[in-house]
Amino acid sequence: MTIHWCGTGLSSIPGLRRLIEAGHPVTVWNRTVERARDAVGDLTDDIRAFDMDALTAATRKGDIVVSMLPGDWHVPLAKMCLDREAHFVSSSYISPEMRALDSEARDKGLRFVNEVGLDPGIDHLMAHRLVADYRASKAYAPDNAISFISYCGGVPKIPNAFRYKFSWAPVGVLKALRSPSRSIRYFTELNVAQPWDAISRYDAPLPDPESFEVYPNRDSLPFIAEYGFGEGWKIKDFVRGTLRLNGWADAWGEIFAEVGTATDKRLQEIADNLLAENAYDADEPDRVVLCVGLRAEKDGQAVWHKTYVMDAWGDERGTAMARLVSVPVSLAVESVLNREIAAGVHAAPSDPKLVARWLGEIDRLAQHMEIVSQA
Repeated sequence: MTIHWCGTGLSSIPGLRRLIEAGHPVTVWNRTVERARDAVGDLTDDIRAFDMDALTAATRKGDIVVSMLPGDWHVPLAKMCLDREAHFVSSSYISPEMRALDSEARDKGLRFVNEVGLDPGIDHLMAHRLVADYRASKAYAPDNAISFISYCGGVPKIPNAFRYKFSWAPVGVLKALRSPSRSIRYFTELNVAQPWDAISRYDAPLPDPESFEVYPNRDSLPFIAEYGFGEGWKIKDFVRGTLRLNGWADAWGEIFAEVGTATDKRLQEIADNLLAENAYDADEPDRVVLCVGLRAEKDGQAVWHKTYVMDAWGDERGTAMARLVSVPVSLAVESVLNREIAAGVHAAPSDPKLVARWLGEIDRLAQHMEIVSQA
């Protein structure tokens, strides 16, 4: 059995090194071999130039292919895994095309695990834990009004005038600003065409309370079922969104004005300028803040309210973003090896034992992580 880890970008290295250091047989595939050698050459010589034909020839039955490549590679790699009877892991959202592979993966006993990075990934684990805690509490009642929030953001530890710094290609950030979102706000479905039309304030219950700007991201509604909400629950609010430093919307005003109608060429020009002006300096710490909260109300009063809060920043171990994206991927690989995840296409696990174990590992990656009781 071999783990084929594809991609050694900025958010890949800690998880990859963790697997190699644990003694797992890993073949590293990257478009630029020298870059991969710089990242993990002190641990392994099994580094190869990424090529689909070469990877296909090297993949054997029972192997695991990990895609840390751009999103358009995930489905082709997963289809190759079906042909080669190998398992598949990625940190990215499950696309409809990936979901369509579920039946065949189940029939072949293959595990295709996605959404096991930071967001999506760690946020899913926290949501499953909170829903399980609430269901087991004395406050649980089917007619309570339920509010759920999940806000995550990578922000500079040392704030700059732009209120943001880029740890990877900015063009992806800019394209995300074009994506509509769907969530629930006060019992009503909220559809937003542009994120900046729905920016609000969120007061994070950190040890030193801090407020952020937040906005809904993508389509939150499928996660109502994913997180195990009861069919008859009265949902007051449900939103998965992005978190930014206060002042972000003002600082990005000119970007918002242009990004919606910019051509791909112009978008790349904007991205190149932003990266030149707002990239992290060498050894400058990044920061990741993640808050996942569940609140139950009866007659307008909170009867149960807990929020998972995580605050992490770059240190001698590297960037917070890299740790929190790639180490959960490595945990998923080990769970596939141990047959702890069922065959088929799945997101981060909801099994209480796996959730507890993974969150225990993740706790060591962050400088602060706790569940805050607010009712």
